[in-house]
Amino acid sequence: MSLCRYLRNVKLILSAILTPIFFLVFGLILVLFHPIQVIARNVLGPKAHDKTVFALNLCLMRALHILGVRYSFHNFKKLPKDVPLIIISNHQSMWDIPTLIWKFRAHRPKFVAKKELAKGIPSISYNLRHGGSVAIDRKNPKESILKIKAFAKLVHENCFAVCIFPEGTRSRDGKIKPFKVSGVKAIMDEIPEALVVPVAIKNTGKIDNNGKFLKNIGVHVEFMQLEPRRLNLSNLENELIAINTEIKSVLES
Repeated sequence: MSLCRYLRNVKLILSAILTPIFFLVFGLILVLFHPIQVIARNVLGPKAHDKTVFALNLCLMRALHILGVRYSFHNFKKLPKDVPLIIISNHQSMWDIPTLIWKFRAHRPKFVAKKELAKGIPSISYNLRHGGSVAIDRKNPKESILKIKAFAKLVHENCFAVCIFPEGTRSRDGKIKPFKVSGVKAIMDEIPEALVVPVAIKNTGKIDNNGKFLKNIGVHVEFMQLEPRRLNLSNLENELIAINTEIKSVLES
């Protein structure tokens, strides 16, 4: 047996042992934090609810250490708190989200998410419904744009950060897809003064192992904050293409 084949077999055995442990811990975290969120929101208010969400997502990040996941963060700088932020990122996996929430927690990040996530998932669905994010029906673009505009007004009023994945879906092969303009435009129509913060996410999709139950172990994921900027609505499509190109160059480096 060659060394490479031996190492692959060892990795497969480790994955078979560690993946069920990971999912057990992952599920327990979601179940435990659900009532904590409900109590925090209804008794202590929205800011306390946000803090429980931040703790939840830190725990989800740490749970990935069971699979040997390592994190690297590049170029993350302090951002102003007196303007809304629009965090634009590529999207490889559900594991993108806990890290973005934790890294931008000072700005109380909210998400544009698909409506399917807003029901049936302990902790996650509750936060989407009650934490200030918006769940949209991707099959109904007209209604989705109206919801995003209303959501953007909430972001504007509270100087939140909004996280959006303009690809519209996950890229399972790690290659960035073209950005769709409509969602970003709907937000910027309401908050044209927002500071746009591009983030390049690398290798989170590798954890998923092409959707198989057994996850890859020892994955090194990287998050890089690119230069914040303000976008010109009249030239939005070209500016999003430029951001897409910047993120693509990071992913290919």
